[in-house]
Amino acid sequence: MTPADEAPATAGEPQAPSFDAEALALHLLNTTQAAAVACLGWVGRGDKEAADEAAVGALRSALADVPGRGRVVIGEGEKDHAPMLYQGEELGTGTGFGWDLAVDPLEGTNYCAQGVEGAIAVLAATPRGAMWGTPGWYMDKLVVGSGAAGQIDITLPVDDNLRRVATALGKQVDELVVVVLDKPRHAELIPHIRALGAAVIQIPDGDVMGSLLALVPGGGADVALGVGGAPEGVLTAVAARLLGGDMQGRLAPQSDEERAVLDEDGIDIEAVLTLGDLVADDQGAFVATGITNSALLDAPEVVGDAWRTSSVVVTPRHRALFVEALVPRPSGTA
Repeated sequence: MTPADEAPATAGEPQAPSFDAEALALHLLNTTQAAAVACLGWVGRGDKEAADEAAVGALRSALADVPGRGRVVIGEGEKDHAPMLYQGEELGTGTGFGWDLAVDPLEGTNYCAQGVEGAIAVLAATPRGAMWGTPGWYMDKLVVGSGAAGQIDITLPVDDNLRRVATALGKQVDELVVVVLDKPRHAELIPHIRALGAAVIQIPDGDVMGSLLALVPGGGADVALGVGGAPEGVLTAVAARLLGGDMQGRLAPQSDEERAVLDEDGIDIEAVLTLGDLVADDQGAFVATGITNSALLDAPEVVGDAWRTSSVVVTPRHRALFVEALVPRPSGTA
């Protein structure tokens, strides 16, 4: 697929540069690092809106220096009226190859505000036109790592899917660890999974990070499932595709307002969304930087005149590359 704005040059014209995931990822790493350190003054302060605004401002400013012609396809904020990088916003230097962006400058706003584990700055980029721009706010998701790729079917009961995953991984169901958002909508699902024998990690928020626990080798989980954010679902899909995992989803409206939006757009909420539907290209970059400590990423810490940040970078060449880096602190900061 060649989007119109990526059409090849005609005879005599210079060839437009192609998407370069590896080069782009390093620049995007700078942006999530900037968002993470911008939140530090708000960790534990109880003001999630101020923390989110700080992350958005820092990320937007850093993205202005990223080479290429970026465009926001998935921006966080509409479902909770938070500060946001809005859908369709143009970013980057404006010259070079085009890329689409899914972004959550601060996933886990409550975690940051409360000073507890699990807050990250996260984004993903693909070639133009490869990322599904979901009109929905919530999505039912089923996510597994590479060992169980091709074995899931979201139309089947959770019992069947857990048995399939266990068989693929050479485990018993009672050896599986499943990540589920701790929400009222899962009040029956969580005890049902435990009744099957599997362990459940209940997380209050942050389903991108929750999915990473299942996708990244050694993350501590085998499956992530249940209804979470639809924008987060697209972010997760990029990571899943790059990591060789698998994912299926279905839009799951949680309000009459959301159903009306989907009806107006002619969206079939019963349709199963495969990994290929969500991300239509093997090229891409996924980057996340820790804001508060988590199972995978550490919070930034002061080291001399710099912050040491902890990030994970995923590209076609580098699967789950964990990066510790020193980010200079402006003079006068604590």
